[in-house]
Amino acid sequence: MKKILHTPFTQADIMDLHAGDTVLLSGIVYTGRDAAHKRLCALLDKNEALPVDLNGQAIYFVGPCPAPPGRPIGSAGPTTSGRMDAYSPRIIAECGLRAMIGKGNRADSVKDAMQQYGCVYFAATGGAGALIANSIVKAEVIAFDDLGPEAIYKLELDSLPLVVAIDAHGKSLY
Repeated sequence: MKKILHTPFTQADIMDLHAGDTVLLSGIVYTGRDAAHKRLCALLDKNEALPVDLNGQAIYFVGPCPAPPGRPIGSAGPTTSGRMDAYSPRIIAECGLRAMIGKGNRADSVKDAMQQYGCVYFAATGGAGALIANSIVKAEVIAFDDLGPEAIYKLELDSLPLVVAIDAHGKSLY
């Protein structure tokens, strides 16, 4: 089933999604790869505030290319999500993360946390970074700028096409 969604997500939004659903996602999404996830967890270890409120939000596993003239961002294809598997269960549980966007299957520990706390995993099309960038209307670095493309960006999306790869009910396309 095709759905149109906007961030931030409610619990009902997430529970209404099922593996195989296609989604057009609009709104604010944050980026983060393994280096940013490691820093977020280090901040959680110290009971320090995170640089972004992830409650009800989505993280896109991407390290975007520099923006060409006149564009908000360069190519922005998904990275392999398995690199975040060590951190994702904690971020889901402690930060209220409701969605992740990437490519590839996830570890059982991630799937378990998704079911327990109500989170969904969207697959973005690998190899289509230039096409995906067309759905990004604004991009700005908001944390960890020293990480370059692995910094946390705040992206504004307009109808990013995604597929629900793993839902909050434990069903998976993998």
